[in-house]
Amino acid sequence: MTDWNARQYLKFQDERTRAARDLLAQVPLERVRLAVDLGCGPGNSTELLVASYPDAEVVGVGSSPDMLIQARKRLPKCRFVEADLSTWTTADRVDLLFANGVFQWVPDHQTVLSRLVQALSAGCVLATQIPDITEIPAVAIMCEVANSGLWVDNPGVSRAVRGEVPRPESYYDLLKPLCAQLDIWHTTYSHVLPGPEAVVEWFKGSALQPLLSALDGENANAFLTAYTAEIERHHSRRVDGCVLLELPRLFIVATR
Repeated sequence: MTDWNARQYLKFQDERTRAARDLLAQVPLERVRLAVDLGCGPGNSTELLVASYPDAEVVGVGSSPDMLIQARKRLPKCRFVEADLSTWTTADRVDLLFANGVFQWVPDHQTVLSRLVQALSAGCVLATQIPDITEIPAVAIMCEVANSGLWVDNPGVSRAVRGEVPRPESYYDLLKPLCAQLDIWHTTYSHVLPGPEAVVEWFKGSALQPLLSALDGENANAFLTAYTAEIERHHSRRVDGCVLLELPRLFIVATR
């Protein structure tokens, strides 16, 4: 099980929340009674829902105890539920299912998305953004390091390597027959970080976590050392000493 760390994730809170703001801006609902934040993390995206729909009941769903502790501290008036999104369901009518950067971690997530959309009532919305990052240098380097060194035969490391996100047309063909309206788009964010070491810190709060969790302390440190060296070699500083971390994200807004 991946040991998600809310404090590490929140080191880049503004940057990580930007995609959630952009996604929420495209949700075609003026009034919401019940909104559910799937994969709510430490509550930063849940907070956006509360601000946008102050009269709504907002519920957060997540699988990380540490993240949920932080979310409950942040939003004590909201209800947060620990659950596996692969099987999560609700008996309540949900107006908005919101998911910021979580479905890439859910096995067979297209089947899950289809199930969730079909469970919505007419006019209700599922909105999600999925990081589409398997081809960016920082993640390609992660895979290269995972396939070398003392951990090369570790099955936990092999399982932790991220698979590719399906093409947008795959989601379109899956969800369009279920929806009255379907919007899909890509955005690439160029995050300005203070240096290559910040790129490592960023991924320690996301894609590196499953890999490091699969290793014991000594091997985890060795993996991180090897990864950091390659990141520094491949990420050039810009004129002001900063580096640009380019992160493509896939957005989907499905209206039942």
